[in-house]
Amino acid sequence: MISLALALLTLAVVLLVWALRIRQRTGLPWAPVRSQDTRGRELEKPLVARRLGLTGKPDYVIERRGALIPVEVKPGRQSPVPYESDLMQLAAYCVLIEETEDTPPPYGLLRYAERTFQLDYTPQVRAEVLDLIDEMRAALDQADCQRSHDEARRCQSCGFFEVCEDAL
Repeated sequence: MISLALALLTLAVVLLVWALRIRQRTGLPWAPVRSQDTRGRELEKPLVARRLGLTGKPDYVIERRGALIPVEVKPGRQSPVPYESDLMQLAAYCVLIEETEDTPPPYGLLRYAERTFQLDYTPQVRAEVLDLIDEMRAALDQADCQRSHDEARRCQSCGFFEVCEDAL
């Protein structure tokens, strides 16, 4: 009986060490997950800022020191620096949290395959993302909106690929 208990205790320690190593490799902080929008479990509802006409679902919202932090995960990206478009997506989630919770997050986290980047959420970042949203809305109102890239793979994954006259 003692050998069975010792074997189970050893197994438990091995599993704990394995879980800790996996968690460390994620590059994300230890924090309670308030919501997630990943396979298997979805947010009950998206974050909605009606006043701004903005809606979205971050991959995760974690809670650290009483603040809600949006986390966007791009597991296929392997860049030493974050893409500007990913940072703006994360900034939009920061705006959504600020608008829905009446408290701005201090930062957001962007996780690539091997690195985690932190975007400090400042008034400048907020202004930049709101300006970008205004530009995007203005582009939608234009009769002729040109493709903004030359990447066939990106083009093929676009939701408008089938109807786009500029598709690669």
